[in-house]
Amino acid sequence: MNTLIKEPLCSLLQSLFAQAENTTNDAFSQIESMSESERQYLLHSKESYRQLYGEIFKDLWLPVSQDTAQLLYLLARNCQAKHIVEFGTSFGISTLHLAAALKDNCVDEADGGKVITTEFEMNKAKKAWSHFEQAELTVFIELREGDALQTLAQDLPEPIDMLILDGAKPLYYDILNLVEPHFRKGSLIISDNSNMSPEFMAHIKSQKDKYLSLPFGDDVEITVKI
Repeated sequence: MNTLIKEPLCSLLQSLFAQAENTTNDAFSQIESMSESERQYLLHSKESYRQLYGEIFKDLWLPVSQDTAQLLYLLARNCQAKHIVEFGTSFGISTLHLAAALKDNCVDEADGGKVITTEFEMNKAKKAWSHFEQAELTVFIELREGDALQTLAQDLPEPIDMLILDGAKPLYYDILNLVEPHFRKGSLIISDNSNMSPEFMAHIKSQKDKYLSLPFGDDVEITVKI
């Protein structure tokens, strides 16, 4: 069974990827016009993520690539994931791939598999939820609106099979600290653009008795708890 190739999800994903590719936004031009020090602060400081994601990036499509989205589905299927945490919903493309995997993993919907996904920007959260409804996958998704440092600080299930990091890069290490106690042996961490989060990468690479981590393509790191 592969929900990704079935309706209504198949057509919806094609439409969402097309929208993401064809939508223009001046956010990156605005960042490029800044001085180097301003740009570095905005992109790499833990104090700036509210401004970056709540103002400059608030309407910007920030999806994973189609290859990465397929990878998320594949990994979730392979590890028989039941509980997934996603940091950074945007308009829900990656969430839909994860929810499809949960649906295909479970014997029936009463199994209780969930993607707990988080979104800082309210309008994005509303649009993402409408996409989840169109895909008929809401039973597999819990969307937590607000600052993930607060929304993921409590009420996480046991164990967490996968953690997807695709939100504010300077917060990857902090989000990992919230979710890490809930990992099991074999839990996966998939981090997008992790090169922009040196604190997170330094932690992962230094814990050689705890994690095995390898890059996938140019911008994704796959980490397994050993």
